[in-house]
Amino acid sequence: MAPMARMRSYGNIPQPRVALYYCQRTTPGGLLISEATGVSETAMAYQNMPGIWRKEQIEAWKPIVDAVHSHGGIFFCQLWHAGRVSHQDCQPNGESPVSSTDKPFADDPSNEFTPPRRLRTDEIPTIINDFRLAARNATEAVIEAVSKEIGPDRVGIRLSPFADYMESGDTDPKRLELYMAKSLNRFEILYCHMIEPRMKTVSEIFECRESLTPMRNAFNGTFIVAGGYTREDGNKAVAEGRTDFVAYGRLFLANPDLPKRFELNAPLNK
Repeated sequence: MAPMARMRSYGNIPQPRVALYYCQRTTPGGLLISEATGVSETAMAYQNMPGIWRKEQIEAWKPIVDAVHSHGGIFFCQLWHAGRVSHQDCQPNGESPVSSTDKPFADDPSNEFTPPRRLRTDEIPTIINDFRLAARNATEAVIEAVSKEIGPDRVGIRLSPFADYMESGDTDPKRLELYMAKSLNRFEILYCHMIEPRMKTVSEIFECRESLTPMRNAFNGTFIVAGGYTREDGNKAVAEGRTDFVAYGRLFLANPDLPKRFELNAPLNK
């Protein structure tokens, strides 16, 4: 299951009902990637997103992870920092979001996002350390995404080089994806989770000629794709060797028993 923001973690603490949400979508041996989980106070994009930088957050994740394990599932925690995709109401002391740039969104008529503050060079190690501590905290919560030494064989990455939302489009995504694939091989991480080029925006599928195959061929680890897949074209992608696994998001929301429905080729909820 692909990571999907639920925004039900009041006070940035996962609630007990979250265990039911993940358990309903757990099958023996199935991989679930958690919703985006903030690594620090400055990492939050929206209200009520979960975090993993405080002790009470770690303790709240433990029964959720235990519940997934009791159903035979494997649970990875998606660690993230929202950067400029945030509002000062979601930031500590009402400060501006921190980012790699001080450039605000050009198209933000409702002022949903506060113009960011560009990080100073000497502040970058702090963000890196936030990720390091969050990974260690995930270990304490017994999530498989990291090991005690935060080894690369317990780490995956999710990339969207062809995405063009939140004004994130790249001028040369083909070269970007190949560079990232080859660079990641140096770290021997467990998997690379890529969003299909056809998903240039959050919810609309576009016809396109671009393909993830060059990156698939360049990356040495496990390759996972996502983005608008059905049962049929997901099976086809695996059969043709274009990916090792296919992650599903929206279909999993409407169909908690999605693997069983796929197995039986049963109708899907919309």
